[in-house]
Amino acid sequence: MSKLPKKLSIGEETLALALRANGITDYVREYQFDPKRQWKFDFAWPDHRLAVEIEGGTKFGKSRHSQGDGFEEDCRKYNAAAVLGWTVLRFSTAMVMSGEALGVITGLLL
Repeated sequence: MSKLPKKLSIGEETLALALRANGITDYVREYQFDPKRQWKFDFAWPDHRLAVEIEGGTKFGKSRHSQGDGFEEDCRKYNAAAVLGWTVLRFSTAMVMSGEALGVITGLLL
């Protein structure tokens, strides 16, 4: 049985549209950065060792990213990325919608 694709989030899709509208198309979505683990970044620029994670469910604390085991697993993921030389930028959906995420990303890449 094949694995179903990840559920698309509004934040991720909005950022993808904003990046494309601004001519930034050299990213990889769902990039597996650690060959030993199944960890993936939402967006990655492997040549720059730059990754972006869109954190969902930040307003009400009902996301796996903000509770118990999910939070700890994210800590492990981000620490492993740092050890491997990655810069990981984390944004909420609100930060994407306001344009803040795009501003930070373009400031680093352009």
